[in-house]
Amino acid sequence: MKKSLVLLVFGFCVTLAAFAQRAAQNHFDGKTWWNYVKVLADDNMEGRETGSAGLKRAEVYVVEQLKGEDVEPAGSDGFYQPVKFEVRQIVERDSSIALIRDGKSEPLALGDDAFFNTRVDLAPEIEAPLVFVGYGLTIPEKNYDDLAGLDLKGKVAVTFSGSPADMPAALASHYQSAGERWKALRKAGVVGMVGLPNPASMDIPWSRMSLNRAHPSMELADATLIETEGERLSITVNPASAEKLFAGSGHTFAEIAALGKDRKPLPRFPLAVSIKAVAKVEKSAVESANVIGKLPGSDPALKNEYVVLSAHIDHLGIGEPINGDRIYNGAMDNGSGSALLLDVARSLKQDPVAHKRSILFIFVCGEEKGLLGSKYFAAHSTVPAKSIVADINTDMFLPLIPLKLLTVYGLQESDLGDVVREVAQAQGVKVQGDPEPLRNAFIRSDQYSFIRHGIPALAMKVGYEAGSPDAKLYKDWLTQRYHAPSDDTNQPVDLQSAAAFEEIVRGVTIAIANRPERPQWKSDSFFRRYAQAD
Repeated sequence: MKKSLVLLVFGFCVTLAAFAQRAAQNHFDGKTWWNYVKVLADDNMEGRETGSAGLKRAEVYVVEQLKGEDVEPAGSDGFYQPVKFEVRQIVERDSSIALIRDGKSEPLALGDDAFFNTRVDLAPEIEAPLVFVGYGLTIPEKNYDDLAGLDLKGKVAVTFSGSPADMPAALASHYQSAGERWKALRKAGVVGMVGLPNPASMDIPWSRMSLNRAHPSMELADATLIETEGERLSITVNPASAEKLFAGSGHTFAEIAALGKDRKPLPRFPLAVSIKAVAKVEKSAVESANVIGKLPGSDPALKNEYVVLSAHIDHLGIGEPINGDRIYNGAMDNGSGSALLLDVARSLKQDPVAHKRSILFIFVCGEEKGLLGSKYFAAHSTVPAKSIVADINTDMFLPLIPLKLLTVYGLQESDLGDVVREVAQAQGVKVQGDPEPLRNAFIRSDQYSFIRHGIPALAMKVGYEAGSPDAKLYKDWLTQRYHAPSDDTNQPVDLQSAAAFEEIVRGVTIAIANRPERPQWKSDSFFRRYAQAD
């Protein structure tokens, strides 16, 4: 028994040593990655708006690079998977929002006080009473229901972003997704929503949130994939103006914000006002594409299964100017992730290593429009759906500081987390789960589309400890550069950190591709149900 234990420990150490040896090979130097970013985030790409000429140029560049690394086409049309969208743009001069109190109209200024969300199909005109529904969540697994006992038929629900502290972060994020939240609200008879951002978790200030409010939104043209059917109104209100909604209700927004900052339970009650909205929306059609390539596996049987590396290649395009600059280059969001996929493909040609399963590189469009490109691929995959064993998604991994801590979204949900721990720790990098659940990061990128189809998935970023100086550095980056023209290539990055991160992604990919068994959801993971449903 003692001898067996010694052999087991020895074998484990050999495995770690192998990972460490591979890490020491330095497949990446950060410079090649940054050179890819420079091309993707160049002004010539015009911010890579979905459906734009700039994005098409970026995708042509990606395809050229993939061909050069012997990556094979795996789309429905060569490397491409065409995706059709409906474009929606608010015409503000013909639109308005007002509160109706005691029969009198109190206009809300578009931009300063509130703005329309055109991701839903807005009704031309609507007037309805307002009801504050707290977080607006219905979570059956925890017997939690913010809507219980409220008369919501024909009403507009006012929600405060966030979730109670006793809710697991991943579960809470799932039920805050647009589709899941609307499913419960629609069942209760709600006709529309007003969202109040939580000041404690706003990535960017209101001034920038509202700056591009009239920028076109999109929805998939595939009606079977639309999850907000029946939602006639969607508005976001400036926290600085939110007291107007609560006047006369016996409550204040300051009270709500103080509770929500610490994820405490929120009261729920009718408001003393109704809302009247007139929305003029212009619609058009556009076609874009996901770019998909594969490196075939070496095993005769396992090569028919796929490990997906995904990243979104789109960004915001050309928008309202900030400091005279109108091009939202998206260097970190998400030129960084797209460049990583190209760099991993390059490394696998330069230093080939056997991988039994095939590797699928997916550059999705429409992420900034609501994860639409990945949503389309997950529903209409260009390889057999059941052949996809895992998705490793990279989005805005932000190598601003040395990589000592890796944040993994979905760490506890599947045994992919165990693989990441092994690979990262072999490089001397510690691993943590989501340190800031209020930000809802788990559902805010493309891994979520794969998860909802039962595929174990996770996303990783260069990590920091909550409350640390590094946390402030990242918060400042979000405030100043996130979804701003200053997210360009004229910003400081840590190339060694980027290289170390890439090494982990490569190591995780190869480890998953070569393990005999498919990745599995943990028995206590909520998301396991999607795999069982399949």
